[in-house]
Amino acid sequence: MLDLKLIRENPDVVQAKLDSRGPGYNIQPIVELSAQQKDLERVRSQLQARSNEIGKLVGQKMKAGSQPNAPEILELKAEGNELKAQLGELEPQEKEFKAQIEALLLTLPNLPSDSTPVGKDENENIEVRRWGEEYKPTGKSLLPHWEIGEKLGILNTERGTKIAQSRFVALIGAGAALERALIQFMLDQQIAAGYTEVLPPFLINTASLTATGQLPKFAEESFQCKDDDLWLAPTAEVPVTNLYRDEILTEDDLPIHHCAYTPCFRREAGSYGKDTRGLIRLHQFNKVELVKLVHPDTSAQEHEALVQNAEAILQALRLPYRVIELCTGDLGFGAAKCYDLEVWLPSADRYREISSCSNFGDFQARRANIRFKSPGQKGTQFVHTLNGSGLAVGRTMAAVLENYQQPDGSVTIPEALQPYLKREVL
Repeated sequence: MLDLKLIRENPDVVQAKLDSRGPGYNIQPIVELSAQQKDLERVRSQLQARSNEIGKLVGQKMKAGSQPNAPEILELKAEGNELKAQLGELEPQEKEFKAQIEALLLTLPNLPSDSTPVGKDENENIEVRRWGEEYKPTGKSLLPHWEIGEKLGILNTERGTKIAQSRFVALIGAGAALERALIQFMLDQQIAAGYTEVLPPFLINTASLTATGQLPKFAEESFQCKDDDLWLAPTAEVPVTNLYRDEILTEDDLPIHHCAYTPCFRREAGSYGKDTRGLIRLHQFNKVELVKLVHPDTSAQEHEALVQNAEAILQALRLPYRVIELCTGDLGFGAAKCYDLEVWLPSADRYREISSCSNFGDFQARRANIRFKSPGQKGTQFVHTLNGSGLAVGRTMAAVLENYQQPDGSVTIPEALQPYLKREVL
């Protein structure tokens, strides 16, 4: 959530930042409602001050000898009662203004950081670096991962669709084992890097999704259990971040680094006709997520470190990839700055996103009310939250199948995974 004080004091700056994301964002209704709220607060403050003054006058006059039924006492009490009635009428008006402002704030995305490149869309993203060019496979008959999986009997889309619907798959035998091995490998790597593992609930409430920014904007992208006010987790970012919702941490608690495996559920409502085959775009997929709660002063450094933690998985698996810095027009709703990792898929002859590593600043912390207190300082500050996929497991499997495929139709197991699978070849 954006800082209302910032909007009030620097509306032109805020609007310009939002405009850099693209058209359709207008803070003027918030500015106008906020001004009306301030006017109401001013009136209330004046009425309250007069009410307090009357209370003191009545006390002084009674102490000086005035009788309770004296005309001057009755007059003051009548004025006091009128003021209390007026104050009672103002209270629900203030609550309504606050609710309207908050509802509008929830629809606005985060402001891009000053270091985020300005651009209209994904075509203006910036490539930061590449890794693993020497590991790109060569050959004319490279198959897409779904064909490899079907030939090996480890991936079955037809039966996944029969059980559920399109965009579901069933992994069988070595396919299920490979998925499980990737999850365990990713968790082991991130735990060794200093992250504390969490296994959170996979069903989460509306307050949690609102706190991290999935609601109200992405309601149509999510699966809801309407009778229970619960939603299927779209990513572990949501439940893990919400572990600390409405809490005040100490400065010594920071930084907090968590990793978590969860299945993820998304409608992919805006992807009709895209990636209809294989493991790239499913309604249900597994992911290992990295989540950080950090001090604002270390936020930028923590972001770069998180990206490196995600990259380490690809490097250990020797999967070619590149790092992309997203421009303002391609930023996710809550991100102030974001790097995407894109893995090489030989069958498509292109890189595809496998991780999105975002710094949210205090955007999520404001929505979730996650604060910290520094020793010797008055008040509290909002933490900064960060998250990134470390990695999307299905997409990693797709990359392994395609990059490690052999001319005879087999797939070599990456060396890093061999201890988990107890085999060298699929």
